[in-house]
Amino acid sequence: MSSDVLRTIYFSYVHSVISYGIIFWGNSHFSTNIFKIQKRIIRTLTNTGRHDTCRPLFKQLQILPLPSQYIFSILLFVNKNRDLFLSNSEIYKINTRYNQNLHLPPTNLTLVQKGVLYSGSKIYNCLPLSIKAHSNNAKCFKVALKRYLIEHVFYSLDEYFQMYWSWFLYITHFLHILSYLLTYFIAIIF
Repeated sequence: MSSDVLRTIYFSYVHSVISYGIIFWGNSHFSTNIFKIQKRIIRTLTNTGRHDTCRPLFKQLQILPLPSQYIFSILLFVNKNRDLFLSNSEIYKINTRYNQNLHLPPTNLTLVQKGVLYSGSKIYNCLPLSIKAHSNNAKCFKVALKRYLIEHVFYSLDEYFQMYWSWFLYITHFLHILSYLLTYFIAIIF
């Protein structure tokens, strides 16, 4: 069978069940079992061994793994319902590099932190700026987000957050070196 037929079968029988209400249960501990089942289905559809990795298969079939589907669904919810979320610029009047991020309310309860509003804000804040730039156009946002998630094939939220923090540390290090060089050249000039 061609990959188009396999994708159609997957989206007909599996995707609709997995994506139903995923923003509410996608961050729970039960989702790991469902993710294992999803990987087993992908291996069956592509006729690969049970010990073969599924990352290239997800990319080849252009199917989002469960954690990426959760990220996708919750970010679409956040983008569609921006009026439910406050940005840092609405809370703090100081202009900082994080003023366009969504405000994370202080909480210590894991139940609240796994909820839609808190998780959605946290996941949105780690989104690359190139995708956030499309947030005013729902269709462009959806296309750019799906392309990003298919390209990276995240197997967990931790992988998604690590991608942000590794990029953030790289930029911070670059800015530190740049400021050092500017200080050095200013000292030479004067």
